[in-house]
Amino acid sequence: MSRAQDNDLAFAGPLELARMVRSRELSARELVELFLARIDRLNPRLNAFREVLDDLALSTAAQIDAGAPEAGGPLAGVPLAIKDDMPLAGHAMTRGSRSPSPPQGADAEALRRLRQAGAIPVGITRVPELMLMPWTASSAGGVTRNPWNPERTPGGSSGGSGAAVAAALVPAAGGSDGGGSLRIPAACCGLVGLKPTRGRVSAQPLGDGWLGLSTYGALARTVADSALLLDAMQGSTAADRYTLAPPNGSFLDAARTPPARPLRVAISKALPPGVIARLSADQRRAFDQTARLLEELGHHVSERDPHYGAVSLHFTQSYLRGAADEFATLAQPELAERSTRQLAALGRRLVPERRRERLLAARPRVTVRIAALWEEYDVLLTPGLASTAIAAEGAYGRSGLQALLVASRFMPWFPAFNLTGQPAISLPAGFGSDGLPLSVQLVGRHGDELTLYSLAGQIEAARPWAADRPPLAVL
Repeated sequence: MSRAQDNDLAFAGPLELARMVRSRELSARELVELFLARIDRLNPRLNAFREVLDDLALSTAAQIDAGAPEAGGPLAGVPLAIKDDMPLAGHAMTRGSRSPSPPQGADAEALRRLRQAGAIPVGITRVPELMLMPWTASSAGGVTRNPWNPERTPGGSSGGSGAAVAAALVPAAGGSDGGGSLRIPAACCGLVGLKPTRGRVSAQPLGDGWLGLSTYGALARTVADSALLLDAMQGSTAADRYTLAPPNGSFLDAARTPPARPLRVAISKALPPGVIARLSADQRRAFDQTARLLEELGHHVSERDPHYGAVSLHFTQSYLRGAADEFATLAQPELAERSTRQLAALGRRLVPERRRERLLAARPRVTVRIAALWEEYDVLLTPGLASTAIAAEGAYGRSGLQALLVASRFMPWFPAFNLTGQPAISLPAGFGSDGLPLSVQLVGRHGDELTLYSLAGQIEAARPWAADRPPLAVL
């Protein structure tokens, strides 16, 4: 296979690759070997993977090629990267820390479903320590880099997953989002990242992460591929605290079908009170152009700000208590980074158990106030990040409070919807003057990923991005 063919196949995406495996145009082993070779060549420059699972990937591929039930699945033979907070049986889940971690006893339920659909784990991706920051740099793993420009971050906390998908080291990757951790890498790397509704994807076996802020999801290059992955991983178990009824249809079908009627789209650049950030000229242009595109597509677009209220204060307190809870699980907390220890201490001090319960009790009121906008509108459009990707190190090495300030200025529009639990998707929106991807966010009403995927697919059809490839990834 020529290098050009290698690149075209690597960027083909899960839908097409699974079709080729099912039709026997390509074996699962050939596909795994292709991506393992790309990881071998490119990962030293990106540092996207903590562990590469050669033996597991090749043995699973052999089973699929031999006719295992997964061979007929919607993700048959598709190599998949796993974020280092998604349990994989027999492998450590370090969460980006130097503190020792035992092998996991079972797969995450979301991963079990992906594997049942035919996906093949090929590696575990880098994260910042305890998934605390929107960049991926740690004392345990070093700095992970953006394939569009290695001097910039791929985002975080699913930064290794973002870098791996953008550079086609894998066709797709699992991740999680507790304050933007899927949408930030998607925005930095020119990918599609949907944060599902709270309860859409099982949290087992770990339970409710970050006071219910965090949910598992995936990163992909196209809207259809993102929808395919959510179709495979969605669903809950009896052990889940948050559950949702199954959707009234396939997410993939929704991504392929434009909205049946003009949607009511609210557009807002308003910052939640208390957040200090400045929208760059490039990101403002991306937002404005997307709003105009929505009008050209026939949707009813009007300016309307959500009633955010004190959502930032509620989120920050929940985040800090989540940091304290995560820190408490470390086997050797003395090995944690200084900023991690500082943030955990803040969480213990500012959000003791009684305050934690009051925050959870107040969350429904906060949610109802913000979600009132969706009684009049179908979708909200906001900017994605405040700018294109910042320096690769982010604020690594600074104090916890300094890092929080940098983070809040970088991604001010994402965390509110972790608190409300609504679905939200980050989409590519062209390129900035620095050559890096721009982004916008669409937010839907609770449980309505179908509308988000339908509208996102329509945007992608009008403004395709799948052919855009980072220079570093073209071998």
